[in-house]
Formats: sequence, structure tokens, C-alpha cells
Amino acid sequence: MTHTGQQKSPTAFLIDASIFVFRSYYSMSDEFVDAQGESVNAVYGFGRFLSRFLKQTQAKYIACAFDESLTTSFRNEIYPPYKANREPAPEDLKRQFKACKQLAQQLGVATFGDDHYEADDLIGTLHNRYAQQGMNVCVVSADKDLAQLVRPNDWWWDYGKGKPLGYQALTEKFGVRPDQIVDFLALAGDSVDNIPGVKGVGPKTAVQLLQHFGDLDNIIKRSHEIAFLSFRGAKSCALKIKQQADMALLSKKLTQIVLDAPMTHDDIIKKQGALWALQNYFDEMNFGPLMRRQLTEAAKL
Repeated sequence: MTHTGQQKSPTAFLIDASIFVFRSYYSMSDEFVDAQGESVNAVYGFGRFLSRFLKQTQAKYIACAFDESLTTSFRNEIYPPYKANREPAPEDLKRQFKACKQLAQQLGVATFGDDHYEADDLIGTLHNRYAQQGMNVCVVSADKDLAQLVRPNDWWWDYGKGKPLGYQALTEKFGVRPDQIVDFLALAGDSVDNIPGVKGVGPKTAVQLLQHFGDLDNIIKRSHEIAFLSFRGAKSCALKIKQQADMALLSKKLTQIVLDAPMTHDDIIKKQGALWALQNYFDEMNFGPLMRRQLTEAAKL
């Protein structure tokens, strides 16, 4: 952690909310229903996550970014197959997404969503703005794409699954430095997001290439040197890189997080939730007494 004089820099917590909504939807029982009898298992799980997170971190600066651009992202314009392999979210989940966003707002947490930029880009833009103000940033996600934002005094935290990881720990976890993750994905591809990468170059080879050459531009520029490296298939790898350089560069465009997405506001100071509005929301969602108590405490922080 960096220190400014004796004063510790504050931390901005940027939450990739969609992951925690999905996790809740697929892990919580569907016995939780709202006043209309509609399922609210994702809202319930998300509320539990957010109240715990706020209690544990006592965050003063916090934002939730939601994905609203799954088929309309600018990445789909560059490469139509991007994320096309994903099943569309069930209607039931789409409805709950709105309720989760509403819940974060009710608790006084700033929320962000855009139909052209993904949650990653909104987090990247907020990260850039708050990093420039001298803050440490903690990116809360399970997605390794977002680890590319982490600087030496930041963290990446898969909350609920492990502890926050800093720059060094992430380098050990992924085999490449956080700032090399974009190039790693551009080479190895990413089947989850349908990012092609270079066919025939797997994660191990991508790590070896990056450890030797440093970045993608250098790998492409010096591809004739790859044949002389001492790993299996080095000769054919040199040819693959040469032939598929355009695909690698396109893949990099898809995996690189935008740091200057347009935003109407960037205020992420935690506010106190309006308790009367929260009570109405609890009634609507049919929350039990324990859940109401936890969320009310989180709203007061």
C-alpha cells in the first residue's frame, strides 16, 4: 500500500457486479420469491454479497458496474462473433438484473451501465480517473481480463473465493504481469468471450513468448526469432504468428479495456441509503427480517 506522508491513500472499490449477480442466480435456491410470486434468488444472493462487502470493507468510494451491452458492444461491431457463443440470459435473470441495480442504488452505491461499453470499460474508465487522483484501486471481479488494470499499488479481488491479490501475486497466478494480460489473451484467445487469438498457440506458449519478447508488438516484429527458442513446436509457432498476426492484433483490440468511455458522472462516494425507500423495496422483494437488517445496516454506512 502506498502512503502519502503519514496519510494512507484511500481505496476505490470497483465491482464487476454482473459476475456476482450470475453467481447468485445459479447458486441460490429459487424458493425466494417477491410479492408477485416471481423468483428473486439472484437479488437475494446479490444483496447478501453487497451487504457483507460493505460491512467488511467500510468502503467510502465504491461503484457497481453492470453489463448492459452483451450484443450491442462496440466490440461486436469490430468482430461480430464476439461473445456470440453465449446463451442469452433467461428472461427471469434479466428482470432480476434490474432489481439488483436498483438495490445497489438504494444502498447508496453508485451504479454504472452502458449499451455501447461493457462493465469492464466502465471500470477501466473509473480506475483511470481515480488512479490519476492518487487513489489505490481494488477491482472486485472473477474475470482475469480486469487484472490488466492492476498497477503495483492496486488489487484484484475475487470476493468470496479468495483474498485480494496485488500486482506480484497476480503475476504468479497468471504467469504474466497484469500489464501483459491483454497480449496473453490476444495470443492464447479466450473461448469464454469467443476471442480467436492465434490458432495453435496455447496458454503455455503465450506465457513463454511474453516472458521472452515482453509484448505482442515485439513478438510479431521478431517472429523470425521464435524458431530458435527452446520449446516444443517453436518452428511452427513462428509460422503461426507470422500468418495470423492480424488476428492477434484484432484479438488485442477485443481484450483491451477502454480507459476513456464517456460517462455522465463519476461520483463514487458511498451515500447513505434512504431508509423509507428501502423499506418499500424490501416489501416488494419480500425479504425476511435477517436480510432486511443486514441491508439496512449497509445502507447506513
